[in-house]
Amino acid sequence: MLLSIPLISPCFWHQRIQSGDLGSHMYNAWLARLVERHEISGVTVVRQWTNVLFDTLALHTANAFGFAAAERIVVSFCVLLFFWGSFCFLASVSGRPPWSLTPFLFVLAYSYAFHMGFMNYYLSLGLAFLALAAAGQGGAGNWLVAGGVGAVSLIAHPIGFAFFLGAALYLGLSKKLHGSWRWSLPVLGVLVLLYVRRFLAMRPEWDADWANRRKIFDIFGIDQMKLFGDRYAWLATMAFAWALLAGFIFLYDWIFRRERPQSVFQAAVELYLLSVIAIKCLPENVRFRGDGAWAGLLGSRLTLITAVLGVLLLAWVRFRRWHLLGSCAIATAFFAFVYVDTGKLDRMEAHARELVTELPLGQRIVAVAKPPAGWRIPFVYHSIERACIGRCFSYGNYEPSSAQFRVRAVPGSSFVVSSDFKAQAIVRGDYVVQQSDLPLVSIYQCDATDWTRLCATELRAGSKTGKPD
Repeated sequence: MLLSIPLISPCFWHQRIQSGDLGSHMYNAWLARLVERHEISGVTVVRQWTNVLFDTLALHTANAFGFAAAERIVVSFCVLLFFWGSFCFLASVSGRPPWSLTPFLFVLAYSYAFHMGFMNYYLSLGLAFLALAAAGQGGAGNWLVAGGVGAVSLIAHPIGFAFFLGAALYLGLSKKLHGSWRWSLPVLGVLVLLYVRRFLAMRPEWDADWANRRKIFDIFGIDQMKLFGDRYAWLATMAFAWALLAGFIFLYDWIFRRERPQSVFQAAVELYLLSVIAIKCLPENVRFRGDGAWAGLLGSRLTLITAVLGVLLLAWVRFRRWHLLGSCAIATAFFAFVYVDTGKLDRMEAHARELVTELPLGQRIVAVAKPPAGWRIPFVYHSIERACIGRCFSYGNYEPSSAQFRVRAVPGSSFVVSSDFKAQAIVRGDYVVQQSDLPLVSIYQCDATDWTRLCATELRAGSKTGKPD
């Protein structure tokens, strides 16, 4: 409890939780409720087997407590699950509770994946780590629990489930194999990843984006700390240097004090290196259908797994007091930066709520907002869409047209566009409004000196969504 209470405190810092796609998830949960109550047409809710767990939890919790409370409840649950799932995974593999590593786990709980709002992916990883912790204890009962929790991770997101299967198989085989067969395991893992890369590259009908502008050290997991500007990059570099210093301490103890690590340490190192190779082998974005939406930012998501596996390697280090104080200082600086920057996003959403209260009930709007230069979190406009809950409809919201979520747009819908390309053009601000789109109101940034200030303007045919007349 002493750790859990401060862990979820960032979920209560501001009026609303500022986390990229989260605003869109909550807005679409509201749309799903309207569909269930038959209060809206042109939008439908479909059954699907993955990428739905967070949205389902949000909807049912909102039906019981309202959307504002549901957001805090469900997101807090996800944070607790990710943190303690990771904690249990580290404890299970290393053989001891990683209390000295909690500052790093605190940071990873609120890292890039969280602030991008990849809530289904984030939830699936928490479940996957928890399932791996159960599997690591051995025994039929623990494996049954691991299989059940792993299956639930698939309902959240397929990446978490795939990681659970791969890591559980790898850790299990590493304990069974010996001699040359044991060394064939990492070789086989590399060959599988290279085959996956070749398989994707040989299919031009899948529009894969292999451009990787990630800096060399980012593939080791430190990019999860890079959020809102350059100061996070400096902080991430400090954290990486601190981790390397811990690694040198480990090598010193190994060489001079003859403190050999457990055999499972080799498997942990191999998993970490395989996760790094996976980031280089997989495309950053891929489109499986020409008219479909991107399955995006795969490498940027996977570095969260790499970061947790990197923290796992530190579980064998004998931390000195000064090393623990340093990691606490880095975590404190990180959360201080996050508090300030998410506060700016909260002010922008407060302005959006003021604007939508002045609009006619049921008004269609387009949300066009961009973050300051240097920010790595681009989806700030989803906060404007969340302000629409109960008041208006976001015409360019991407989820219904992407065909990747439960809520889907029906062609010809008057509440949301059914084309992913059109939705992307609307939020970019370069979509030319047609007569059939009207009436439509643009909520956009209108103050060059304060990007959190918003204005609302009724659009006309021929104007662009990002440059109202």
